[in-house]
Amino acid sequence: MSKSKTAQAPAVRRGSGASHVYERIKSEIIDLTLAPGTPIDDSHLAERFNMSRTPIREAMVRLAAEGLITTLTNRATIVSNIDFLNMSDFFDALTLMNRVTAREAAAKHVASDIETVRARQAEFAEAVAAQDALAMIRTNRDFHVAIAEAGGNQYYVDLFTRLLDEGRRILRLYYYSFDDRLPGQYITEHEDLIEAIVARDVARADRLGREHADQIVGQIQSYITADRRRNASMPL
Repeated sequence: MSKSKTAQAPAVRRGSGASHVYERIKSEIIDLTLAPGTPIDDSHLAERFNMSRTPIREAMVRLAAEGLITTLTNRATIVSNIDFLNMSDFFDALTLMNRVTAREAAAKHVASDIETVRARQAEFAEAVAAQDALAMIRTNRDFHVAIAEAGGNQYYVDLFTRLLDEGRRILRLYYYSFDDRLPGQYITEHEDLIEAIVARDVARADRLGREHADQIVGQIQSYITADRRRNASMPL
């Protein structure tokens, strides 16, 4: 996967430096422009963003809290690696939470919950139409969190939010597999899930939640397998 070069940024408004750096670096990490294992050095970032190290370090603290960067025992900081070895465990948890939260939402939602879910779905559809992968990742996350919140179990909300946030770079591979042109049928999958929740059809919501997760997992696994085959066939 090719990675674009990062250009030096102009100075930003006073007081907004840490947030600006945080958002830029976070986007580059999730987009895989900054690949797993890439060194992150505060002095280089200070030069790139034309600011002091204080806001840079503030941004790095936020990135570390989200698990996007890691400080090693030798005090070097890198973009956190993706745990491919435990990927199947992650997928199992993701599928389970898709099912559980869909069931809970179908059983317990109120009208205002559905308004929120539909609003998040509209934002996702806009991101798909714009072929904006980072926006698709963000709005897809917000859509599923809204469903979890409709179920009313805060433990499920917290766990699913954590899984979705940890899986942002994995989901980036999903959109890469479609060249960021997500087929319309996957927007329809969200609409079908909303319909089942509105109808309080718990069994159908469970099934659609599982099928939706299975489709995403299968697509990512196929992409990773194909990518490994391509890399293995490249001449040394």
